[in-house]
Amino acid sequence: MNRKITRALISVSDKTGLVNFAKTLAKHGVELLSTGGSAKTLRDAGLSVVDVGDYTGFPEMLDGRVKTLHPKVHGGILANRLLPAHMSAVEDAKIPLIDLVIVNLYPFRETVAKPNCSLEDAIENIDIGGPTMVRAAAKNWEGVAIVVDAGDYDCLAAEMNEHAGALSRKTRFALAKKAFSHTASYDAAISNYLTCREIDGEVRAYPDVLTVQWRKAQDMRYGENPHQSAAFYRDEAPAKGTLSGYAQLQGKELSYNNVADADAAWECVRSFDETCCVIVKHANPCGVALGKTTLAAYQRAFATDPTSAFGGIIAFNSVVDRPTLEEVSKQFVEVLIAPEYTPDAIELAAKKANVRVLKVSIEKLAKSANALELKRVGGGVLAQSADTHQLDSNALKVVTAKAPSAEQLADMQFVWNVAKFVKSNAIVFAKNGQTLGIGAGQMSRLDSARIAKIKAEAAGLSLQGSVAASDAFFPFRDGLDVLADAGAVAVIQPGGSMRDEEVINAANERGVAMVTTGVRHFRH
Repeated sequence: MNRKITRALISVSDKTGLVNFAKTLAKHGVELLSTGGSAKTLRDAGLSVVDVGDYTGFPEMLDGRVKTLHPKVHGGILANRLLPAHMSAVEDAKIPLIDLVIVNLYPFRETVAKPNCSLEDAIENIDIGGPTMVRAAAKNWEGVAIVVDAGDYDCLAAEMNEHAGALSRKTRFALAKKAFSHTASYDAAISNYLTCREIDGEVRAYPDVLTVQWRKAQDMRYGENPHQSAAFYRDEAPAKGTLSGYAQLQGKELSYNNVADADAAWECVRSFDETCCVIVKHANPCGVALGKTTLAAYQRAFATDPTSAFGGIIAFNSVVDRPTLEEVSKQFVEVLIAPEYTPDAIELAAKKANVRVLKVSIEKLAKSANALELKRVGGGVLAQSADTHQLDSNALKVVTAKAPSAEQLADMQFVWNVAKFVKSNAIVFAKNGQTLGIGAGQMSRLDSARIAKIKAEAAGLSLQGSVAASDAFFPFRDGLDVLADAGAVAVIQPGGSMRDEEVINAANERGVAMVTTGVRHFRH
């Protein structure tokens, strides 16, 4: 049922939009109770406000730590309107009912994000009274509306205007759910911060108790297989430029596999500075290429493995124009991703209504990645930092008698970046900024090398004069021999094997230039 708002308690740190919403409340005859800075803001706007200290008869104390922790506040919030005993109790205690609570909390996350934040600063920005009021109001949602998000002000004002100052039961319940999620997230941030720290000042990278919150973006049609259900959740504060910020411009509903593969494609393509196209199939790149235009990049990426590209996910890191889309449209495509599309490209895409077209704001991977990478295992979760390592050409170590040419060095950087996004064991051949053969996810590095060669041959591409990358070291020389037999003249690999000398000697025997990075890129 609708419930008319007669009295509101306002205590916010973020005052965005507050005055306009408070004016709507005042228009409907709502009495405004408020604390400190919020009261001043409202009073300066010409609104009549009762200070909470005057309302309770007990002024703020302990530098503001105690403001609203009082029976006259919490009795007015928690009294169950449907229980005569509750109503009688608050009436006897002369406690007026509070129908609306507007609270947002001390900026704990913003405080601890500052480089020089001390433990003392963090502690002082842990809100006590705010969460207490939020939880009290949310618990008693049948009688009280709780607002924790300034973004809700306009729709609530509209509802009150439509219903003579009342809010519906459905709205109050939605606000309560949002409020409990809000306090859970707030407490999680405090827990994650504090359990990384010891009293002696030691700070660890990973908290003793990891609490993470995501918000459901949408239900999926199904999971990896039709008999599995699935949903997609976004980080509460996702890193800029990540896939979760996508806008779907057209096409069928995304599936679980669509999102997983789209993420693999997007993470790879945004790691390049030059115009690039990445085609992904089953979480692995099957073609990656640079080009002067998106059309050229696509054509070169597609040429790597036309068979696997069928029904693939195609990602660009530059604006997609109509000529590019005309070429892409010749093939069956599951998902197309880019930071922007020209209007005529969008017009053309609409003719293939089933193709899922996503727009994602671009941000270089090295500058914006997940704070933690999480992988679910039976009964637990693995957490690690994101692999944002960038290859420094000055850190490359030439370990063979033959040094790579400038062109080969450029291809080494390109192919090494691609290998980083291929499931381990990964072997990738490339030349002139184009992948020629990709071997992914084999139990043996030797088999990955052979598969990459087979893939190139199937696509009619020559590996003569190519550069090859291995995501981890060669345990034996046989892997190097397969690359040389295929036509590779330069190899980039991490190094670090017990048999490095054997592998380097093999490269010298075969006339192959080899550099080591000192860094591997396993991807499971």
